[in-house]
Amino acid sequence: MGTKNSTLVSNFEASPPTLSDSQDLHGVVRVAAGTIEVAAGDSDDDDIVMLAQIPAHANITQLFIGSDTLGGSCTFNVGIYTTAGVVKDEDVFASAVADAAAMADVRFEAANIDTAGKRLWELAGDSTNPGGYFYVAATMAAAGGTLGTMSFLIHYVID
Repeated sequence: MGTKNSTLVSNFEASPPTLSDSQDLHGVVRVAAGTIEVAAGDSDDDDIVMLAQIPAHANITQLFIGSDTLGGSCTFNVGIYTTAGVVKDEDVFASAVADAAAMADVRFEAANIDTAGKRLWELAGDSTNPGGYFYVAATMAAAGGTLGTMSFLIHYVID
């Protein structure tokens, strides 16, 4: 029978032990949570709802989002924008999420499982950490057109 160690275990068993990044082991979990009242004109195709600013070096472990019925056949993507409002990856976390759904974790709905432990700047497609923050946002992928409530809960780890 073979044994395969994760990087965390290999670092612990090394002689001398190697410290793992705190975002991967024993880091501080932070929360960004809120509720947004989406106006009738804010749920049209390509409209953006900026949810929260998250540090670029953070590791997002869970991303819950839910909404009321926003009308029509409304769906939305969940992704990353710069704090200047420039899209980095509109649907890195989730694509075509249906409205009128209870809070659900969409962290890995579109993202591959091998992105677990990746920093936000890596998920944004950057080759180095630019520092600062990125916005996590919902971008409407199909027109809704009616008002409603959108809520989110983002768990992320930093050192």
